[in-house]
Amino acid sequence: MPAPVTGLPRASLARVLEELGTTLLDVVCGDVELAGDIGGVVIHDPLDEPEPPDNALVLGVGLHDPADIARVVTRLGRRGAAGLVVRAPVAPDERLAAAARESGVAVLAFARGASWTHLAGMLRSLTADSGLHDTDAHAFGRIPSGDLFAVANAIAALLGAPVTIEDRNSRLLAFSSRQEDADLSRVQTILGRQVPERYTRILEERGVFQAIYRSDGPVFVAPLPRTGDADQPPALPRAAIAVRAGDEILGTIWVMVPEPLSEERGQALYEASKLVAMHMVWHRADADMERRLRAELLSTALEGGPQSLEAVRRLGLKDERAVVLALTVVGSATEHPLPAQLATERKRLADAFAMHLSAMHPRAAAALIGDVSYGILPFPQSRQEAEERAVLIATEFLARVGSRLRPLIGVGRLAPDSSSLARSRSGADRALRVLRSGAAGQQVARLDDVHVEALLLELADLVPRGDLPSGSIARIAVYDKEHQTSLVDTLRAWLDAFGDVAVASAAMFVHPNTFRYRLRRAAEVGGIDLNDPNARLSAMLQLRLMSIRSVPDD
Repeated sequence: MPAPVTGLPRASLARVLEELGTTLLDVVCGDVELAGDIGGVVIHDPLDEPEPPDNALVLGVGLHDPADIARVVTRLGRRGAAGLVVRAPVAPDERLAAAARESGVAVLAFARGASWTHLAGMLRSLTADSGLHDTDAHAFGRIPSGDLFAVANAIAALLGAPVTIEDRNSRLLAFSSRQEDADLSRVQTILGRQVPERYTRILEERGVFQAIYRSDGPVFVAPLPRTGDADQPPALPRAAIAVRAGDEILGTIWVMVPEPLSEERGQALYEASKLVAMHMVWHRADADMERRLRAELLSTALEGGPQSLEAVRRLGLKDERAVVLALTVVGSATEHPLPAQLATERKRLADAFAMHLSAMHPRAAAALIGDVSYGILPFPQSRQEAEERAVLIATEFLARVGSRLRPLIGVGRLAPDSSSLARSRSGADRALRVLRSGAAGQQVARLDDVHVEALLLELADLVPRGDLPSGSIARIAVYDKEHQTSLVDTLRAWLDAFGDVAVASAAMFVHPNTFRYRLRRAAEVGGIDLNDPNARLSAMLQLRLMSIRSVPDD
C-alpha cells in the first residue's frame, strides 16, 4: 500500500523490526540495516506483478518454498525493494541466503496466525509520514506526534512492564516491546490487532470497562479465567487506565503487572495517559487533515484544469492510463438511515475503498468528496480490459466490505492520460446516477452498460415537469384516470414487446383479443397512429420518462 501523499516515509526497516519486535516479525536472512526509509508497502502477486515504489516492503502472501522465495528476492532486488515478508516458518537455505545477500533485500518471517491485513495496517501506520518531525510544534518530548508505538515503549520502560494502547472498541493501536512475557490473550490481541471477543465479553460482564471509565487513576484487573485448553498458561493480571480528552474517552492503556501499581507508578501512568491522549487527538487531527488534503488534490486532478497535472503528481500518480470509480451508499429496502448514519457509513466505506484500491495498485488514489468517494486506478491494459477489470475490482470490494445499506459503484471510461480524468469521472458519475435511480437493478455498472439509461435521465432533466405527459399520452392518461382503465399500461406493454401481442398480453395477464381491443381503444383515445415510427418513438420516450419521474433520484 502506498504511503500518503503528504510526505515521504520516515521509518526504516530496522525501526519496523524494533517496533514490532519478535511478536510478529523475525529476520530470516539479509541485512536490515542496509535498507533506508521504506518507500511503501505492496502485496506480491505472481499472476499480476505489482509496481512497487522504490525501497518497498513487499508482502509475499502465499510464498512458502525457499526456491520460490529466492527467485522473488532476486527480482525484487532488481526493482530496488527493501525487504520481503513471508509467512513463518522459513528455513533459509544457501540459495535464499545468497539471493538476499546479493540483492540487498532482507527476508522477514511473519508469525503464523496473524492477519496479513492487520500487518499491512500496522506497517502503514509505522511508515506513513504525517509531515511532522521531531522539531515540529506537535512533537512531545522527543517523540513525534501520533507515534503511539514509541509512546508505548516509553511507558513500558517507565513502568518496567509490557504495554498496549487500545481504542474504545478494544482495537489495538500500538504495543511496546517485551511482549514475549505476555499471556495468551495479549499475544492473540497483537496477532489479531483486536482484543478477542471472548475476553472483552468477560471484562464487560465483570464491569471492568465501567470501572476504568469512572476512575481517574489506574484500575487493577484480576487475571481472567481460562477460556480454552486447561493446559494453557494462566492469564496474568493487569493495570488499566482510561485515555481522556476532556470528557471524551478515547481509549485505554493496559500494563501487564503482577500487583496493583504503587502510588508513584500509578501517578506516572496517569501522566502518561495525558501524553497518549495528546498523541491520539493529534493523530485524529492529522488523519482528518490528510483526508482533506487528499480530497482537495483528488478533486483538482478530476476537474482537469491547469492545476490538475500538479495534483496528479502530488497524489503519487503518473501521466498514465487510469479509470475513475465513484462510490456512494444509499438506503436499502429495509434500512432508512438518518443523514448522520449515512455520512458515517460513507466515511467508513471511503476508508475501506481507499485501502482496497491501494492493494490493487500502489499508485491508486481515493478520497471522499461530498457524498461520493472517488478512486483513480491506473491500468496498462486496453480500454475494454481495463474497464472490465475495474468492474471486477469494484464487485469484489462490495462482496467483502459488508454494509446494512446499499453501496453503489459507477465505473468511468478509461482515461488515456491524466488530462482525460475529468471525462472518466463524468462517466463514473453518470453510471452512479443510474445506479442510484434503481434503473439498472445492480450495484456496480460501467457507463457503457447503462448508457441509454443515463441518456434518459439527462433527457428527463431537460423536460419541464409540467410537460410530461403531453399530446396523445396525456389524453390516454386522463381517460385512464376518469374511467379506471389501463390503456397507458397496455400501450407501454405493446411498445416494450416490439408490437408482439402474444408477449404483451401475457405480460398484462389478459387474453390476446382483449389486449388488441384495449390497444385499439388507446390509439382512438390518444389519436395516435401506431404505424408511424415517429409516433411510436415519441410515445416510448414519454412513457420511459414518466417511469423515471415516478422514481425519486437519491
